[in-house]
Amino acid sequence: MAFEKLKKMIDGEEKEVEAEYMGDDGQVYPSKMILLEPRAYSESQQIADCLKNKCAVVVNLKRVTPDQAKRIVDFLSGTLYAVGGDLQKLGGGIFLCTPENVNVEGKITDESKEKIGKAKKGEEEQDDEFNW
Repeated sequence: MAFEKLKKMIDGEEKEVEAEYMGDDGQVYPSKMILLEPRAYSESQQIADCLKNKCAVVVNLKRVTPDQAKRIVDFLSGTLYAVGGDLQKLGGGIFLCTPENVNVEGKITDESKEKIGKAKKGEEEQDDEFNW
C-alpha cells in the first residue's frame, strides 16, 4: 500500500505536501497544528501524544469544568516540561501548547489586568471562570 501511494506521488497523480521539521536527532518530523476540545480529563493523554509527536496543539477547555481544566493544564504543563515545550494562554480557557520544534513569536495581552483597572474605576467586571 505504501508503494502504491509513493508511485502515485511520483507519477503526479497524488500531490501531498506536508511541512516537515528535522529534529536534533536527525529524524524528520511532520509539522502540524491540532485543534482539540476535550470533554473530560481522560482526553488529556491524546493532547500529550500529539505533543510527543512534535505537533502544536490549541486546546479549548470551555467544555470541561474549571476543576477539570486546571487538572488538564497541570498535566499538560508536566508533558511540555518533559518534551521541552511551552504553554501559552490565548484567551479564557484556550491554550497553545507547543513542542520544542515550534517557535512562537509575539505576545497576547492579559485581559485580567485590564479588568482590574476597570474594577478600580467602578466599571462592571465580567466573570471569567478561567481567570487563573
